[in-house]
Amino acid sequence: MKKQMVTTKRSLTLETEERLNQQILLEGKSSAYYLSMASWCDKEGYSTSSDFLYSHSEEERQHMLKLFGYVNNAGGHALQPEITGIPHDFKSLHEIFELILEHEIEVTKSINKLVDHCFSIKDFTTFHFLQWFVLEQREEEMLARRALELFDIIGEDGVGLWTIDQEIGKLENFVQKPGPEGNLDSLN
Repeated sequence: MKKQMVTTKRSLTLETEERLNQQILLEGKSSAYYLSMASWCDKEGYSTSSDFLYSHSEEERQHMLKLFGYVNNAGGHALQPEITGIPHDFKSLHEIFELILEHEIEVTKSINKLVDHCFSIKDFTTFHFLQWFVLEQREEEMLARRALELFDIIGEDGVGLWTIDQEIGKLENFVQKPGPEGNLDSLN
């Protein structure tokens, strides 16, 4: 008979653990959502955008794993999320980047609620951990906004969509990611 180990020494409240697991779900959905978008772009011939989105799918998975590690290391139990309801078809490349911005704004609001919760219960360790995500969300939203600006500046007629697809690949150079300490030296 296998003995179950019960951890009584935990630094996370059960409510914080539940909220972190909800964020894990949202990050997992982000990864699946971007993977689906990448596949659609691949199918439609937007190879640079598909590479960009495959990379972002993996990045979102890493965000989920970062939260997993934190929850488990704080004495909680990170849960593998059940991910459903991911769309597979999109109307256009423009729609994809509109959806990305909407989704990133939703993620930002979720992170902000989580940070506010931690601050209100004086869980400053988790509050500090989440600062990396706060800065990361600023970068994520900025990338999505810059991508949408390409559609306005270049236009979709003629070689416009091809040019936009090429420019999507250059967006990573536009913003600076948070370092391991969570700080940004500068944002363009």
